[in-house]
Order: sequence, then structure tokens, then C-alpha cells
Amino acid sequence: MVIEKFEAGEFDVCTIFYNQFKNVITQIPQAQQIIPLNNEGEESSSEESYEFEPDEDEILSNLLPKNISTQIFKAMLENSASEQGSRMSAMDNATRNAGEMVDKLTIEYNRSRQAAITKELIEIISGAESL
Repeated sequence: MVIEKFEAGEFDVCTIFYNQFKNVITQIPQAQQIIPLNNEGEESSSEESYEFEPDEDEILSNLLPKNISTQIFKAMLENSASEQGSRMSAMDNATRNAGEMVDKLTIEYNRSRQAAITKELIEIISGAESL
């Protein structure tokens, strides 16, 4: 989490950085501003007037902390999912590499064993011929 002071010093900006989970192989680094609330895409119309009950300040004082905690929790879930996806990919690669290594070592072992058997047979045949 990064907190930056604006030049005017009126308020702080809080940004969270996290990995957004796209799929097991792909995680997308994200930055999200959580304080102050980013109102992108909202159109404000001065013609519309609403009455709130309870008043706006009381509603905001209840909703804003919940909004911030929900955004942080979402980022933590995305990070966790990304981490598990990365672990799953790493374990899959390790399993595949271990399987390939076992196959190579099995072939090498069988060739060594076959060479040892062939050598013993040659020694037996040579011994029998010398008699």
C-alpha cells in the first residue's frame, strides 16, 4: 500500500498494488487508488436533487470504510488466487521435469545393466573357449 501527500497537503492518496488473477498462467499487476474515492465515469447533474434519510454525511461515514475494506479484501483475494495459480504452475512444471529425469535415468540404468550383463557373458564365453 502506498500513501502519497498531495502538494496542497489537504489529503492523502492511498493506492494498493496487487496481482489480478486472469488464469493459472497469467497474473496482471494492478494499481488501484482507494483514497480519495475515484469517481471516474460518473456524470453529476446539478438538476437532480435527492433527499437522504439519514443524511448524506451519516451514510458516507458508514459506507466509505466498508468500501475501502471491501476493495482491500478484493485485492487480497486476487493476490491469493494469483499466488495459488503460480504455485500450481510451478508444481506442474516440477512434476513434468521430474518425470523426464526419471525416464532418462531409467534408460541410463538399463543401458549400464545391459552392458554389465554383456560383459559377464563375454567373460563366461571366453573362459569356456579357453578350456
